[in-house]
Amino acid sequence: MVQTEFAAALNQVAAERGIEPEDVLETVRAALVSAYRKDHGGEIEELQAKVDPDSGEAKIFKDDKDVTPAGFGRIAAQTAKQVILQRIRESEKKAVIEEYQEKVGEIISGHIFRLEKGLAIIDLGRAQGIMPSSEQVHREEYQLNQRLKVLVAEVREGRRGPEIIVSRSRPEFVEKLFSLEVPEMANGTVKVETIAREPGERTKIAVSSKQENVDPVGSCVGQKGVRVQAVIAELGNERIDIIHYSEDTEKFIANSLSPAKVIEVKLDRDSKQARVEVFEDQLSLAIGKGGQNVRLAAKLTGWKIDIKGGDQPEADKGKLEGLSTRATNALAKAGITEIEKLREMSEEEWGAIKGIGKKAVEEIKKLLK
Repeated sequence: MVQTEFAAALNQVAAERGIEPEDVLETVRAALVSAYRKDHGGEIEELQAKVDPDSGEAKIFKDDKDVTPAGFGRIAAQTAKQVILQRIRESEKKAVIEEYQEKVGEIISGHIFRLEKGLAIIDLGRAQGIMPSSEQVHREEYQLNQRLKVLVAEVREGRRGPEIIVSRSRPEFVEKLFSLEVPEMANGTVKVETIAREPGERTKIAVSSKQENVDPVGSCVGQKGVRVQAVIAELGNERIDIIHYSEDTEKFIANSLSPAKVIEVKLDRDSKQARVEVFEDQLSLAIGKGGQNVRLAAKLTGWKIDIKGGDQPEADKGKLEGLSTRATNALAKAGITEIEKLREMSEEEWGAIKGIGKKAVEEIKKLLK
């Protein structure tokens, strides 16, 4: 049996777009009834449209009586074409939305297609993403055709149907940027345990490692800082503190206040409040400009943190703050309290000092770098 042009087109569209032919025909029949009522009236319950799936011939019946008006074939053909095209558009849009639903939490690249009323419309290739003001970094200035990376944050229902929401301000954006730069993070060896961010200003990220021989902080920093600098560049020079995560709450809170040195952490577990003591000269560093450092540390750890300054022992004064107390005290007993004095000495001379072992020598080398 020779297939007609109408049947071939119907079946081809149905096969290509994953649409059932009968679903398309049902939509066409409903559209034909609406078209007939517009010009000839009648109750929808008493009208019925029939479409031949082979020839495409269409007829209108009223109470089972053929009432097809003259010239209705042309209207039927136009209606069928419009319905099929509409179903194609709906099907394609649905496929695109499903594709981006699977990409939620991933970073993709695009360019700014339009700026309007605080929104940045991002051309993602097959679809457009919406970056609301709340998902933007307010220090960044966006321009038409600007290329940038964004996080697919969510797909949600909007006024005109599903919308793809993208973000550059969420903490997860920083985490995913590190995943792109750090192979150990991508393969699961290094893990981001928690992250706190004030977009455009500063981020604290706590990392851990599944393998003892892999330093999570070093992996994120990279050789000569190349990995973290790539992330910082993408974020427009936003400051990033990478710290070691610890199951020991006191130690984790102390780490979270980096780069400040902490003397002691006391916990009130009932109120989930930590009282932290730092050396007096470390107090402003621990609190940070406008309280930012301690505020981010609190977000990172989930604890309320109160900081007070304490007296610094004589052995800790000077310019040896990067060393452990034990190493600092050993050097002080040997009359060494200035970093310049260490620079004048050889590694063998450091090791000859009583109380300075291999670990302390490594600390000194790291400090001098």
